[in-house]
Amino acid sequence: MTTNTRRMLDVVLTAIGVSLLPGILSAEIDGHGPDAWRVTGVAADDVLNARMGPGTGYPVIETFAHDARGVEEITCVPFFTMAHYSTMTEAEIEALPPRWCLVRSADMSKAGWVAQRYLIGEGYEQVETPAADTDEAPGDAMIREAQELVRALYESARLARMGGPDPLDPANAGTFFSADVVAAMQATPLQADPIYGAQDFDGTVSVPQPDPEQPMVRGMITINVRIENFGRTHTAVFRLRPETGRPGAPLRIFRVEHDGRTFP
Repeated sequence: MTTNTRRMLDVVLTAIGVSLLPGILSAEIDGHGPDAWRVTGVAADDVLNARMGPGTGYPVIETFAHDARGVEEITCVPFFTMAHYSTMTEAEIEALPPRWCLVRSADMSKAGWVAQRYLIGEGYEQVETPAADTDEAPGDAMIREAQELVRALYESARLARMGGPDPLDPANAGTFFSADVVAAMQATPLQADPIYGAQDFDGTVSVPQPDPEQPMVRGMITINVRIENFGRTHTAVFRLRPETGRPGAPLRIFRVEHDGRTFP
């Protein structure tokens, strides 16, 4: 393996959040990965959630034991072959979202999507990763949660264009939006898609990022997403806060702004 190839593999490992040996990744890209996988990185008193789709925006439909073995990996997203991978730039690789895999148990009694960072090939050992920063500010975890919620919203919107559940359907919108926003969706037909700020979308979106000046003020979190749509670029601004009327007070989007236009 050349130095450049090894460096690019390291970038992929970081980008998709997989703490596995490079040999596993190389085999998987080639389509000849391990025959079986086991769950790793889950506490002994916890379980690995399996979801209806690839992301935390989807409901949990199954669980796997913290030490489950013989797990079969059906497919993973983002998906790429070695041919695709070899043509990608480092920027494209670094922009890939965390990887999720559709798996099923050895006896085929359960299946669902899990974050691939909790899987390791049978017979392989996990690479040690640095300990988390213990000096993390109290609001940092909430900001990361807000980022993930907005990222999951865009992923859900992308899948909806391929025939998946629509995150703007009031039946699904509560996963991402506050009760007031869902009520507004039910009361008045949407004139423009509040996710993209337009009636139609043909372009790209950036990775959601906390507002650089005021990511969190008095419990309100601001997440920015740069959108290019039909050649025009603007920044979507998402405002989130805990919804205290729900159990656990989960973070939900209560306002979206596009070029001075506000929803709702």
